[in-house]
Amino acid sequence: MALSSTFLFLLFLLSLTSFTSSSSTTTPTSQTFIVLVQPNSKPSIFPTHDHWYNSLLSINNTQTSTTILHTYSTIFHGFSAKLSPSQVQSLQSHPHILSLIPDQLRHLHTTRSPQFLGLKKTDNSGLLKESDFGSDLVIAVIDTGISPNHHSFNDKDLGPIPSKWKGHCITAVDFPASSCNNKLIGARYFSQGYESTNGKINETVETRSPKDTDGHGTHTASIAAGRYVFPASTLGYARGVAAGMAPKARLAAYKVCWNSGCYDSDILAAFDAAVADGVDVISLSVGGVVVPYHLDAIAIGSFAAADAGIFVSASAGNGGPGALTVTNVAPWVTTVGAGTIDRDFPADVKLGNEKVIPGTSVYGGPGLVPGRMYPLVYGGSAQTGNGGDGYSSSLCLEGSLDPNFVKGKIVLCDRGINSRTAKGEVVKKAGGVGMVLANAIFDGEGLVADCHVLPATAVGATGGDQIRKYLTETKKPIVTIEFKGPRVGIRPAPVVASFSARGSNPETPEIVKPDVIAPGLNILAAWPDSVGPSGMALDKRRTEFNILSGTSMACPHVSGLAALLKAAHPEWSPAAIRSALMTTAYTVDNRGQTMIDESTGNVSTVLDFGAGHVHPEKAMDPGLVYDITSYDYVDFLCNLNYTIKNIQVVTRKNADCSGAKKAGHAGNLNYPSMSGVFQQYGKRKMATHFIRTVTNVGEPNSVYQVTIKPPTGMVVTVKPKKLVFRRVGQKLSFLVRVHVRAVKLSPGSSTMNSGSIVWSDGKHTVTSPLLVTMQQPL
Repeated sequence: MALSSTFLFLLFLLSLTSFTSSSSTTTPTSQTFIVLVQPNSKPSIFPTHDHWYNSLLSINNTQTSTTILHTYSTIFHGFSAKLSPSQVQSLQSHPHILSLIPDQLRHLHTTRSPQFLGLKKTDNSGLLKESDFGSDLVIAVIDTGISPNHHSFNDKDLGPIPSKWKGHCITAVDFPASSCNNKLIGARYFSQGYESTNGKINETVETRSPKDTDGHGTHTASIAAGRYVFPASTLGYARGVAAGMAPKARLAAYKVCWNSGCYDSDILAAFDAAVADGVDVISLSVGGVVVPYHLDAIAIGSFAAADAGIFVSASAGNGGPGALTVTNVAPWVTTVGAGTIDRDFPADVKLGNEKVIPGTSVYGGPGLVPGRMYPLVYGGSAQTGNGGDGYSSSLCLEGSLDPNFVKGKIVLCDRGINSRTAKGEVVKKAGGVGMVLANAIFDGEGLVADCHVLPATAVGATGGDQIRKYLTETKKPIVTIEFKGPRVGIRPAPVVASFSARGSNPETPEIVKPDVIAPGLNILAAWPDSVGPSGMALDKRRTEFNILSGTSMACPHVSGLAALLKAAHPEWSPAAIRSALMTTAYTVDNRGQTMIDESTGNVSTVLDFGAGHVHPEKAMDPGLVYDITSYDYVDFLCNLNYTIKNIQVVTRKNADCSGAKKAGHAGNLNYPSMSGVFQQYGKRKMATHFIRTVTNVGEPNSVYQVTIKPPTGMVVTVKPKKLVFRRVGQKLSFLVRVHVRAVKLSPGSSTMNSGSIVWSDGKHTVTSPLLVTMQQPL
């Protein structure tokens, strides 16, 4: 996976140099760039920045005109535009231009969870009570828009819009002014970056307005801050009360994602608007290729938000279970992986030999005939009759299945390439009556319940192998699918979801990512009434709620929790809120054992869950927090050897790195977790240190004792061993030293071990993961 990440980054770098290396025999092509300019550098001759930017674009411009797509004025000064090669070269040499960043395409990282997290409407004390359910806090959801008329966004009994709010509700034919209310207080859309690359939006398929025609944005918004709705279910599954994490928090929807994805120029425009509008939390369930922070638009936008006191949570990505797949890794962003809750939706496969293979599904529609067995075929069989090699048909890709082969049968399809629900649609169009979707080896045993368009279920890699073996050994294989409905109280739970992206951090291994995990598998939340639950165009079923999975669903859980914590502790910084969530997180499941990895069934690690699974009630009273200022992040970038110019691109601040580099290394950022990386250049003994400062947010006259759980085979010391706090708000520092011995490794390989540093005063337990990586250079 490391080679894969490196390759993707090299492809990204190629886009930076593509213009200067264009051959004279080819026609130069324009590309959208995000242009960052020096603050306070606008010549006085120009009345506005827009006038100046248009003047810059007129230099060496052979085109009739260049349209500025977005102007940025809050998170940084700059603009985005589609530039010709000559314009790029001219701007790169301009003394007041800080950086040109190619517009990058990103993609979405696509109930019972409040109860599972311990948040109950009837509690007379606790986080919901103390925060007044998040009232008057504003959560920005940067996504696919929102379905405004959904019951989850009603404003019953909500007070007036907070006076600090400066945002707008952008109207359209399908989004009248009445779409906004005292719950949904803002709605905007940003499509210029998308349209500059893809052409005008096809308004027969999607709409140029804040309205959600996909479903993802409505789903994530209701997870973060949906109101209490009863009854709620999808196609008869998961009946009960639906509620978001912060039911009284206000919502602002910023639509940046369209049919083909989400562009950085539009995402930055949403960040710029959200910060200016006065939001308190930004939730972003979008990701892409990991690149250095000065080339990462999300890192740049989120730094400006954090600098303004806004908490930013982002999804870790769905690239798991492979290593080095985590995205959105900047330390000023809270990166959220996904875990399961104690509910599942069993839909088992029963073979003709009476063997039962466990599966999962939330199919709702005309079912299979009870007690009847159906012929079973494999899409990849040589008998498909499509004349191909069987690869496309094994994956049930569009047009790959021969109706003469699959009509009236249940089809086994392999997971991969197209979406899981799309495979079911392919089977249905070819005349199949059902589908069994089998994981590939890489997917392991992790299962996702989908709203399929025909009777279908998903099975793990082992189950898929068993079904294929049955097919090869049986002359007339038969099968049925037994849908058993929802089950609650499942053990073990939580489990790290198979798809949840894993560490270590591919950009900065000194910072452990993901930070935490939260519920992200089979999550029930609001859904637009214009979109079928499978998301397929031919799906005419309608439901008010839908069950989706992904770190996209985990991220808004943390966004809502952050709003509750901010409401309960308005003086806390974004870093303090993240610290509270991390140091109180737990790593044991409901059996009292370390959480397992869904993909393998083995014990999971810090690389899978970060600090652990969020525990909202404990996060409200963490005892101590690890706080971080914007200038601490500047020192962090200094210790990563970023240039002064690149630091300014990220932070808008002029850096003096001399003091930072004397103070230590990048791992000395005051982060709640600690990560040391050792390169074994022939040394037998090595050591590193971490300096941390904690702030007392608990009680005065508190004494904390340290407990050290060192990584296996390593020596860890902490000085002092006792922290004595006289008052609330007092800060005290401690030093952690890690001593290691070289281990036998092959060139280019590495090994990782984890432990923890735990401070406790008898009431509070403040836990910091400690990750140590040993690397053998090539």
